[in-house]
Amino acid sequence: MSILLFYLFLLVHPYISMWWKSFEQAGRQSWEALIPGYNYFVAFKIMCNKPFWSILLLFPGVHLVMWSALNVSYIRRFGYFTLLDTVQGIFFPYILFYKIASSKQDFLPETNWANTRETEIRLWGDHLVLFLTLPVIGHVVALALGLVSREKPGKKSKIKEWGDSILFALVAASIIRTYVFEPFQIPTGSMEKTLLVGDFLFVNKLAYGPKAPVTPLSYPLVHNTVPWVNIKSYTTLEKGSYTRLPGFGGVNRYDVVVFNYPSGDTAVYDPRMPNGLMGHDYHGIVINEAKRLYMKQFDVQVNNLAFQISDSIRKSNPTQQYDELALQNYANNQASYRVLNQKAEGFVKEIESWKKKARKMLAEDKIAMDNSEGRIIEHYGLVYRPVDKRENYIKRCVGLPGDWMEIKKSVLYVNGKKANVAPEQNLRYDVSNILLPSQATMKERFGLEIERSDYYSEDGGQTYKMNLTATEKGKLKRAFPTALFEVEIDDQYADNKLYKPTALDFMNNLNMFPKDLYINNTTTDFTKFQIPRKGQTISINKDNIAWYRRIISAYEGHSLVEKADGIYIDGKKTSKYTFAMNYYWLMGDNRYNSADSRVWGFVPEDHVVGRASLVWFSKSAYAGIRWERLFKLIK
Repeated sequence: MSILLFYLFLLVHPYISMWWKSFEQAGRQSWEALIPGYNYFVAFKIMCNKPFWSILLLFPGVHLVMWSALNVSYIRRFGYFTLLDTVQGIFFPYILFYKIASSKQDFLPETNWANTRETEIRLWGDHLVLFLTLPVIGHVVALALGLVSREKPGKKSKIKEWGDSILFALVAASIIRTYVFEPFQIPTGSMEKTLLVGDFLFVNKLAYGPKAPVTPLSYPLVHNTVPWVNIKSYTTLEKGSYTRLPGFGGVNRYDVVVFNYPSGDTAVYDPRMPNGLMGHDYHGIVINEAKRLYMKQFDVQVNNLAFQISDSIRKSNPTQQYDELALQNYANNQASYRVLNQKAEGFVKEIESWKKKARKMLAEDKIAMDNSEGRIIEHYGLVYRPVDKRENYIKRCVGLPGDWMEIKKSVLYVNGKKANVAPEQNLRYDVSNILLPSQATMKERFGLEIERSDYYSEDGGQTYKMNLTATEKGKLKRAFPTALFEVEIDDQYADNKLYKPTALDFMNNLNMFPKDLYINNTTTDFTKFQIPRKGQTISINKDNIAWYRRIISAYEGHSLVEKADGIYIDGKKTSKYTFAMNYYWLMGDNRYNSADSRVWGFVPEDHVVGRASLVWFSKSAYAGIRWERLFKLIK
């Protein structure tokens, strides 16, 4: 239901409730109840002596809370205090308002807390308010304090005092969190070493203008899931549309931006955050599951070949002690690759049918491969989320609407020029001819930590993989002048005009945006493309539609059908499309360990949340508090 209907409801509420009659009983003029807006100002003044609380009715997500708070205060000033009365006041007060208007009941003074009868008659109503405000925890706090302190004659009960305090603390916090700034914790290493796992940030929402919530009816101070109980924290009963209030400016190139995950409209409900699948690219998961289902047809071939590979490895070096699980995983991967290489053409021809099977399995069977753990896991099915309830991500904006982007050999180009390199941006190097000192020395001299995979060896120390900033690389080259540093580059066939790609090459193309069989992008090399801008009209055809499928269908809400005779949008054949929003290209500073626009594509303007401004606290999982990062500005 549109949020506008809820505001219309707030406007007509005083008339349905016949306030013009009860206002007179409260010593006010009846005409004051008939002026929209002013009637709420007066009602808050006479019912709880807080007239400016009426302003809070303007904030989506808070408006219905304040409406309920006013109704409860209103009916209590006319003698309705019981638990049932309070339930009606919160959810449906019109029976009581009719009684008040019809019976000419006396307007009562505020509760006399020294009067035991008045205190007791409202006790369970106050318990209900506290429970709805902060279930269980609020009561634990209030009752615990009640045990260690005495009730003071003439003062509010602990239940009432804590109910009021928690309610309006949550209201204030919700407004600040929604419209001013929001705390955010870095869960993964995609922005290292600019931002580290365990950094706690403030996200400035005024920088670009705060978004009005699309789903205002939400449990306060949690994003999309209530912790521990793993249930949705919001309802779509009330829904708004994308509205951004004025801010201090727009998104600038190289800003560190927090945004709602573009590929999160559908999510695998696996709340083992940050290690679960909820925040992962659903469309990528579908493709991986389609490949896995396809390969299950050839399990016997894979198993036989895996046995041959592992047996051959053992025979080649019979004295070697092997990690059996690691050896088996290696053999399985090698066997899968060989069989897949032989059978890939079948998958390419039937990809849509296998993706359909994968979607059905994810939705109904509720299982998926967890690549991080190398095993099949059970999950809770699929969830479909509105924009504001998709997972929050953080990356650096490297491309603005209208920019031309290209990546060549791990170098990013914007509008034909090399892009700015952030001071703490990482590249991965293959490093040889180097003898590293101890881990403690590496950390002290070069700031490199093996615990966060700044460096590691896959061959026992002959060569290393190193994720290095330009400064760190310079220090190492000075300390080890004979060392050789080569930027790790992914294989790409697109530039080789003589190479004829195989079906397996086409399958590998599905790993990177735009997840099209015939567009060869990799982590380190990306075909030249333009970021769409609002109002721009482009020609679309079968060769470029892959870049814009999600924009047209998911982000801008049109039906898209691709037929042999052309492209149909909203049922009409067309060769042009005009974009309704601006789009951005965002990448992690830890370039080789970042799922970013290279994986899931463009970020629409309605997904942008705010600019990451300040690290206010930081704690490492293995080294404790990072004191040097406290209150550090983000650049």
